[in-house]
Amino acid sequence: MKHNLLAIDASTEALSLALHFNGQTYRHFEVCPQQHSQKILPEIERLLTLASCQLNQLDGIVFGRGPGSFTGVRISVAIAQGLAFSAKLKVVGVSTLQAMALQAIRQHKAQCVLSGIDARMGEVYLAQYQADQAGMLKIIGEEIVCTPENIQHYENAIAAVGTAWQTYPDIVAQKNLDLVPSITLPDAFYMLELGDYAFTNGLSVDASQAQPHYVRDTVTWKKLPGRE
Repeated sequence: MKHNLLAIDASTEALSLALHFNGQTYRHFEVCPQQHSQKILPEIERLLTLASCQLNQLDGIVFGRGPGSFTGVRISVAIAQGLAFSAKLKVVGVSTLQAMALQAIRQHKAQCVLSGIDARMGEVYLAQYQADQAGMLKIIGEEIVCTPENIQHYENAIAAVGTAWQTYPDIVAQKNLDLVPSITLPDAFYMLELGDYAFTNGLSVDASQAQPHYVRDTVTWKKLPGRE
């Protein structure tokens, strides 16, 4: 990696952090539903202390931009913006679906990956990725939200990662998916690599331009009882 970066993601049940500084990487991954806002800043401080790093020594901040929990995605964006403003750093938003696909490629040598996150309400967030010749990812189509039944059937088995397949296990066989059970939630460690690529290619933005990517219409979500 060329850049010193902090990656943060609170978009799912997991709170995932990764810090790359002076050639060393420090990580935190914890499944802690609804506790992200209490834990995220102390854990970031702990990683910085472990690395003997000040925030302003970094080249930038990477954040999980979604899709995922609306509240969790907002936490990721807000924390990234606050830290970046305070240290005058640039930011890069990374897809949670893409991060899981990259993990499958790096850990399992997958060439084509279908990432799915349980979107509740009988739907899943979905995106398909293909490894390119450089070992990075090209999205096939776009990130979508759909019902499990509307997922296409694959003639050639495709690696499947994410919580969608835990919630809808019957879909795995029906659609000819090759389940990777060890990858269920986004890991900020793989967001570091995606962020480093973005910073190297001039794709970083000012903190004020950090944006979430919900995929699902927030108005629809807010109409449901008990939703924000």
